[in-house]
Amino acid sequence: MTKEVVRYMEGYYLCQRHKNQAEALAGKLMPNSILEKPWRYISANFVVKLPLAQGYDTILVVYDCLTKMAHFISTMKKTLAVGLARLFRNNVWKLHRLPVS
Repeated sequence: MTKEVVRYMEGYYLCQRHKNQAEALAGKLMPNSILEKPWRYISANFVVKLPLAQGYDTILVVYDCLTKMAHFISTMKKTLAVGLARLFRNNVWKLHRLPVS
């Protein structure tokens, strides 16, 4: 049995050594850019399918990547893009006096 284990291990090493790569090499790592000002880089997500509370069933979450600050804005699932823009303007943009770019 010892001979079989040794033979298996030798074959296993060769198999692993010559295994093909399933994906391309990643290349050189690049550092992330350094964020300079708060509320310049934001993320927005929706929390949906919530039970109806005070007429709202969705939460718009606006998150600042630099300060890790978030705004949670209650809204409806049926809100259109114009309404979402107004929510953002009234709850985030005006509070932080963001520049128009």
